[in-house]
Amino acid sequence: MHFLDQAKIFIRSGPGGAGAVSFRREMYVEYGGPDGGDGGKGGDIIFEAVPGLNTLIDFRYTQHFKAKRGGGGMGKNRTGAGSLDLVIKVPVGTQVLDDDRETVLADLTEAGQRIVFIKGGDGGRGNASYKSSTNRAPRQHGPGWPGEEMYVWLRLKLLADVGLLGLPNAGKSTFINALSNTKAKVGDYPFTTLRPQLGVVRHKNREFVLADIPGLIAGAAEGAGVGDRFLGHIERCRVLIHLIDIEGTDPAEALEIIEEELEAYGGGLDEKPRLIVLNKIDLVDAELVKMFTKELKAAGAGQVFAISGATGKGMDKLLNAVIEHLPAATVTERPSGEREEADEDPVWSPV
Repeated sequence: MHFLDQAKIFIRSGPGGAGAVSFRREMYVEYGGPDGGDGGKGGDIIFEAVPGLNTLIDFRYTQHFKAKRGGGGMGKNRTGAGSLDLVIKVPVGTQVLDDDRETVLADLTEAGQRIVFIKGGDGGRGNASYKSSTNRAPRQHGPGWPGEEMYVWLRLKLLADVGLLGLPNAGKSTFINALSNTKAKVGDYPFTTLRPQLGVVRHKNREFVLADIPGLIAGAAEGAGVGDRFLGHIERCRVLIHLIDIEGTDPAEALEIIEEELEAYGGGLDEKPRLIVLNKIDLVDAELVKMFTKELKAAGAGQVFAISGATGKGMDKLLNAVIEHLPAATVTERPSGEREEADEDPVWSPV
């Protein structure tokens, strides 16, 4: 299934039904009078966040959503049927933006969350409601109020506890594959990852969702390499892991590039806790690892973790630091008194 994180759609709520013009015509009823009922209400447009979806690809093929018109009023003071609401199901983490792509109109961050986005039009008045002491046989009626319509953008921001970022070819795909059952593509060339990946990581009876975004380059915050869209996927993360290839760009320079992009993007990314990680240490000697660790600390990094995504060396120490930034895991009691991790499915499954 293809990954799509932005889509433009047209939505229109249903117009109200027209009121009826009707008069009583019953045998032995003198001066029957008007009995036209009101029209029914048009359908609302509702957005609902549902678990199990992790892409907006469906909105590439279906882009127009129109709720139905309310039913017309009828004689004998019968009100027209109200139209069913049109529910648009989106992944958890979806934002609804105005046509300018900047104004956030709705943010669906919890499974089951429903938002009535635009309401359907009210039904028109039937002629019975126009009856008065001076107008005993009115023939006017209301046509029903029109619905609302607009173009909106849907933007998906992945919901994950931990975000994984770095320059291209930093070893992020190997890292997430080693920790979860994700099958991200691995290649010995830059930009192997073309779309964000999600994986569920379990460590010491704890569980968290890890998001891997494609490699960033200088100018990503301004859109270079579509980096501004990728950075949006880690806005909701509690902690960020910055992977640095020990054999790639000078580690201190790599650190500076990513830090500048986080600050330029905004959204609070530069304020999130970050774990600086030297990756691929299995390819160099211990002295080089020590040297680069000192350089990173001199460049402003706090604790530096040295790991190998391929062999797993140093992973436990890094994961211990990760879970220190996460809230306590939910546990349940077994009948025997033993404690076990709660059997709850995460909102997001691995992509």
